[in-house]
Amino acid sequence: MSSTITITNENILQQIKLSCNIPKIVEQIVNCKVIRYTAEVAGIKVETEELQKAADLFRLMNKLTSAEETWTWLEKHSLSLDDFEEIVYNGILVNKLSQHLFRDKIEPYFFEHQLDYAGVIMYEVVLDDEDLALELFYAIKEGEMSFYDVGHKYIQDTELRRSGGYKGMVFRNSLKPEISAAVFTAKPPELIKPILTSKGVHLILVEEIIQSQLNDKLYQEISSYLFSEWLKQQISKIEVIKHWNDLN
Repeated sequence: MSSTITITNENILQQIKLSCNIPKIVEQIVNCKVIRYTAEVAGIKVETEELQKAADLFRLMNKLTSAEETWTWLEKHSLSLDDFEEIVYNGILVNKLSQHLFRDKIEPYFFEHQLDYAGVIMYEVVLDDEDLALELFYAIKEGEMSFYDVGHKYIQDTELRRSGGYKGMVFRNSLKPEISAAVFTAKPPELIKPILTSKGVHLILVEEIIQSQLNDKLYQEISSYLFSEWLKQQISKIEVIKHWNDLN
């Protein structure tokens, strides 16, 4: 086989098709068109200073600390400077449009769904055997084992096992209803009786219940969620006409 391989645009397009990525790419294109059209109608513009600051932040986040590193990154992704500017421009446009549409809706949404954003600091071990889960539950309650010991012995995932099943802070709306109901009625620190779900038998140690607060992180999360839902609604109203007979 030759030591040189030539890859053409047609090769790339064919691989995208064979990877079944066309629907995803079409969705991204439609999203971009909807965002740009809506921003234009709303009179939203991106200033040169905003573009420069966002470009600097992008390079910082991607550890592109020199011109040489930036050029290498662009070459790796087959991007021109104009392409790079468009990436940054699109990011700014999404943020500005999101603020325009939802700036006054985020706080009301938070208070309406405040319970969903309550958090819990918890440890969890998921088992296959309900009898074993009960046995371990009572062993921990009676001081024969620690929760860490159980996690270290029965958790398969390496990182989770090392932390003894520590899940960090988990929002209420990300838990299964049957787990959420038990967790948020617990009196921390409390070991909850095993809970059976479709994933297995959950042995959970509730360390702390954290009441919801609209901090910067949650503000951004709600903003992203509202924007995503809005975008889905807009796209559902649109007929996408595809001109790519030559791709088939």
